[in-house]
Amino acid sequence: MAELTQWNPDPRHFWLTGRQPAELVDRNPQTGVWRVYGYSESVKVLADPKTFSSNTGRMADMEVKFLEGNLLEMDPPDHGKLRKVVNHAFGHKVVADLEPRVVALTHELLDAVAGKDKVELIRDLAYPLPVIVIAELLGIPASDRHLFKRWVDEMTEQAHEYSHIESDEEQERILKHAMEQMQHFVDYMSEHAAHRRRTPSDDLLGTLVEAEVDGRRLTDTEVANFANVLLVNGHITTTMVLGNAVLCLEAHPDTREEVRADRTKVPAAIEESMRYLTPFPEMGRVTNVETTVAGKVIPADQMVAVCLGAANRDPRQFARPDVFDITRDPNPHLTFGRGIHFCVGAPLARLESRVVLNVLLDRFPNLHVDHDDPPVFQASPYVTALEKLPMVTT
Repeated sequence: MAELTQWNPDPRHFWLTGRQPAELVDRNPQTGVWRVYGYSESVKVLADPKTFSSNTGRMADMEVKFLEGNLLEMDPPDHGKLRKVVNHAFGHKVVADLEPRVVALTHELLDAVAGKDKVELIRDLAYPLPVIVIAELLGIPASDRHLFKRWVDEMTEQAHEYSHIESDEEQERILKHAMEQMQHFVDYMSEHAAHRRRTPSDDLLGTLVEAEVDGRRLTDTEVANFANVLLVNGHITTTMVLGNAVLCLEAHPDTREEVRADRTKVPAAIEESMRYLTPFPEMGRVTNVETTVAGKVIPADQMVAVCLGAANRDPRQFARPDVFDITRDPNPHLTFGRGIHFCVGAPLARLESRVVLNVLLDRFPNLHVDHDDPPVFQASPYVTALEKLPMVTT
């Protein structure tokens, strides 16, 4: 897709250019990180938590207070015990019951920009919708979403800067600043958790406060970290998926019109966009023991980057991997991960994306990218997502 490559020319996103890595597994000589590119090799890593730990924070000397209750950084058996606390909240039946609210919110946000010739889809819809939904589930003020965005943007910017710095002193400064943004989240959620302890409620945060694991209540820090994982990942991924899906259809107008005419194809279009433009193209792990992947021996205590964006373009798994094809069936992309850490919010992200695409197709038959103000991808190599998506409505 020439248009997408033009809009996002960063060569580090090699899966956007159709260029395959020289090897299925290699090691970055600058960072020492092992990178896994192949599909089956990535599945092997993600499905083996005994060998490949999710506790990457131990390699970055991350403060313990940021790891306690952080579902993304946990291994069995603790991970399974904590995940059970929220599995019901994101189950298919509960998520399906949210559809009327998601539809109403989508229309409300679009009503706010009704009559305008242009909309900025990320700012006006793709960001606020999922953050409002997850905030309402947690029971925190959706009106505080400007704070969440600022803290997330700061952390993303620091990660991008960190990837370009080799000085230990500069890296330490950047990490310190990123930790400060994480502390904002912890302080914010801790305050709301403390209120729930005084005034119980039936929202998700109230559930976390009352939950018991092995006969004990979660600490304030565990509640805050757990809730923040749900808050941040519960909206960022959906924002990225929404923007990417709209852009993929924009770049393939024939497919867009095919989907417009037959809405049963909307879910397939979303799945293919997640494969084609993988929002988080890398997922980190750490080796607990020496192991071998694709013939490469990886010692213990090594950082491993599972390159989901590359695995989703592996020609051994996907025919014509660089072609956007909504007829792929099956389409076993790894965008939501695999194994015990499969994204708990996947059903919600799929629902929100389906609702938004249908509403956009209904309300804007002529919606298209503003070629005088082209889309801008985020600069960070750790995400493949739009920073802004200006679109013309007429």
